[in-house]
Amino acid sequence: MGEMGRTPKVNAKGGRDHWTFCYSVVLAGAGIRGSCVYGESDRQAAYIKDKPVHIRDIVATIYHCLGIDPETIIRDQQGRPIPIAHGGAPVEGILA
Repeated sequence: MGEMGRTPKVNAKGGRDHWTFCYSVVLAGAGIRGSCVYGESDRQAAYIKDKPVHIRDIVATIYHCLGIDPETIIRDQQGRPIPIAHGGAPVEGILA
């Protein structure tokens, strides 16, 4: 997973700019179902068409696979509560 995708079209300089609307993630092992594709983009790979997943859901999925409850709260140095998955939920459709 990168921090963002790339524009579906080449720019005037022959490159592709940053694109935060749609990108890919590859997960394997640790309880992830093999050989699956989850979600779909439009024909240009520009926007999500089906089954959107937020980064916090990816984080929650990783914690879940590691045996850590994604709803766990930790405290910062000032004692403020911080949810480790920021409200995300495991992506059940990719779990083995």
